Amino acid sequence: MTDVAPSSDVSYPADGFALFPDRSVIALRVGGELKDLATVVTETDVVEPVTVDSPDGLGILRHSAAHVLAQAVQRIRPQANLGIGPPITDGFYYDFGVDEPFTPEDLKAIKKEMERIVRDNQRFVRRVVTDEEARAELADEPFKLELIGLKGPSAGAGTVSKVEGASVEVGADELTIYDNVDRNGDTVWKDLCRGPHVPGTRVIGNGWDLTRVAGAYWRGSEKNPQLQRIYGTAWPTKDDLRAYQARLEEAAKRDHRKLGKELDLFSFPDEIGSGLSVWHPRGGTVRQEMEQHALRRHRSAGYTYVYTPHITKKDLFIESNHLVTYKEGMFPPIHLDEERDENGEVTKPGIDYYLKPMNCPMHILIYRERARSYRDLPMRLAENGTVYRNELSGALHGLTRVRGFTQDDAHLFVTPDQLEDEAGKVLDFVLSLLRDFGLTEFELELSMRDDEKAKWIGDEAHWAEATDALRRVARASGLKLTEVPGEAAFYGPKIDLKTRDAIGRVWQLSTVQIDFNLPERFHLEFTDRDGEKKRPVMIHRALMGSIERFFAILLEHYAGAFPVWLSPVQVVGIPVADEYADYLGEIIDRLRSEDVRAELDRSDDRMQKKIRNHTMQKVPILLIAGEQDRSAGTVSFRFRDGSQLNGIPVAEAVARVRGAISSKALVDTSEDLA
Repeated sequence: MTDVAPSSDVSYPADGFALFPDRSVIALRVGGELKDLATVVTETDVVEPVTVDSPDGLGILRHSAAHVLAQAVQRIRPQANLGIGPPITDGFYYDFGVDEPFTPEDLKAIKKEMERIVRDNQRFVRRVVTDEEARAELADEPFKLELIGLKGPSAGAGTVSKVEGASVEVGADELTIYDNVDRNGDTVWKDLCRGPHVPGTRVIGNGWDLTRVAGAYWRGSEKNPQLQRIYGTAWPTKDDLRAYQARLEEAAKRDHRKLGKELDLFSFPDEIGSGLSVWHPRGGTVRQEMEQHALRRHRSAGYTYVYTPHITKKDLFIESNHLVTYKEGMFPPIHLDEERDENGEVTKPGIDYYLKPMNCPMHILIYRERARSYRDLPMRLAENGTVYRNELSGALHGLTRVRGFTQDDAHLFVTPDQLEDEAGKVLDFVLSLLRDFGLTEFELELSMRDDEKAKWIGDEAHWAEATDALRRVARASGLKLTEVPGEAAFYGPKIDLKTRDAIGRVWQLSTVQIDFNLPERFHLEFTDRDGEKKRPVMIHRALMGSIERFFAILLEHYAGAFPVWLSPVQVVGIPVADEYADYLGEIIDRLRSEDVRAELDRSDDRMQKKIRNHTMQKVPILLIAGEQDRSAGTVSFRFRDGSQLNGIPVAEAVARVRGAISSKALVDTSEDLA
C-alpha cells in the first residue's frame, strides 16, 4: 500500500487535490469517514489519504467501475432499469432490469462502451438532493424509487442494511446523486449513490474486465423480479489485473467440485436432491481421518461427545426462538402423529416436527437434564451433528454451500468467572487443530455489539466484560485483530477466525461465540460456591465450520494432493513386471499391518501407465520393485513430482512411510522423505 504524505505547501481551506497532489490518492478519510477527493477540509480536520491500492481505495475504484458499467449498459439498452452496483471482494457487480438476458455479444459491446467512458475522463460530482428531488429525477427507475422509500424514517431502523448492496445507494441520512460530467461540463449520466468515487473515470484505467452474467433476485428475495447481474473486476494496474486472472485460473484448477469428480471423492446425485452430497469411498476415507483426528484431540482437551437426533418437535425451536429468528432458513415442518376417524375428523391432533438447523438447543437440554454445580463447569459438549438448512438453489455451491451438512459443533457451559480463561483455551485449541491440517496463516475479527439497544439483548455490563475478555484473548494470540462494531449477533460478541490458503484466498473458518440469550431462555442454572443459583454463560464453537466446507477448503488448498496422513490411498505398489508382484505384495501387506492405506496395482497396464494413472490420482508414494530390489531386499520410491529414491531397505521404507504419516508431512518430492 502506497504511503503518501500531505503537501507542505497548502493553504486552508483546501480540497484533497491540493492537499495530496500524488495521483495515487483517489479519496480522503475525514474524521474517519470516506469522502471524495474534491471535499474541502480545514486545518483542524483529521485527514488521511486513501490510495488506490489500499483496501478502501480498491473498494472505491470498483464502485466507480460499477457506475461506468451501468452507464455503458444504458447507452446500449436505454430501457434498462438500474438496480444496485456495489463493490465486492476482488470486483463489483451491477443489477439491471431488462426484457432480454445479456448475450456474449452484448458484453463485448458493453466493454467497448466502458472503454470510451474511461477515456472520456468524466468527473464524478456529488450532489445532495431531497427525497422529492430524487424521486423526480429518477422517476423512470422503479428500483431506485424503492430504495429511496427504504431510506425514510417509516422504513424502520436497519432496513437499508438488510437489503443486499443497498448501503452503497442510500443511508439513514441525506440522499446524494452522483453526476458523470464530461469535459464540456455537461451531465451525461447520473445515479443514486452515497459515494465516494474516484475523481474521474480515467483513474479506472485498463486494469478492469467484465467476468460473467448471472441472474439475481431484486433485494435477494425470490418473491421479487429476477434481474440480470453483470460481474466485473477492477485493479489499479493492468499487471494487477493479469495477476488476478492468473489466480482465477489457478483457482479453477483447484475447484473442489472438479477435483471431487476427478479423484472420485463425492457427488451430488440428482435422485437425492440439490445441496445433498454423498461421499464415495475415497472421500469418505479422508473425511473419517479428519473426524477421527479431531475426536482424539477433543477428548484430550476435555470435551465429551454427545449424539442428538436430526429432527425434533417444534416446541424446542419455539423455546430457542429459532422459529422466529431463523424460520426462513429451516425446512418446512413434517406433520406427524395425527389420527382421524372413519369420517376424516381429527381425533388426535398431530405435531409438527422440524429438521434441526442447529445443534445448540439439544445440547442445552442435555445440560438442563439435571441439576448442575459449579464443580461441573466448564462443561464441554461436542458433536459431529448433521443439520439441515433450506438454502436457495441459486446459492448452493459444491460442498461449501449445501442443504445438509455436519458441524463439528461444541457448546461450552461456563461460569462468568471462567469465561475468559475458557475462551482463551478454545482459541488456542482451534489454532492448534487447524495447524494439524496444514493451515498456517490466520487473522481474527472481533464482532462487537451495535450502539442501538434494540439490536442486542442482555446487560450492558455483561456485554462489556465479555467483549473485553474476547479482546484480551485475541490479542494474546499474537494474530492480527480487526474489531468490527455492530457485527455481533444480538445475543453476544464473537471472534471469527480466518485463514489464508495456498493461493492467497481468505476463508472464514472457526467462530467463538458468547451467548447470554439461550441460557436465559432455557432458564439454565448452576449452584455456585455460595449456594446461590446462578446463570451460566454459553460458548458456541464450530472449529471447522462444517466438515463438508472444511474438506472443500483443504481439497482446494492442496489441489487434491493431500499430506500423506490425509490421502485416501497413501501408498501404491507397482511391480516392474508381473513376476515381482508377489514380492511387492508382501511389502504392501506389511504396510497394511502398520495401518497404512496401501494397495498393489496388479492391472494389465504397462508400468509407465500405472505410474501416470496413480500420479494423476495424487497418490503421494509409489513403491516400485524389480529384480534388483527383490535380490537386495529393497524397494524404490517414486513421488508426485517424478523424483525417486532407489534401493531403500524394506524395513527402512516402512519406517519412512510411517514417519511421514505420523508427522503429517506433505510429501511431494524425494527431498520431503529423505
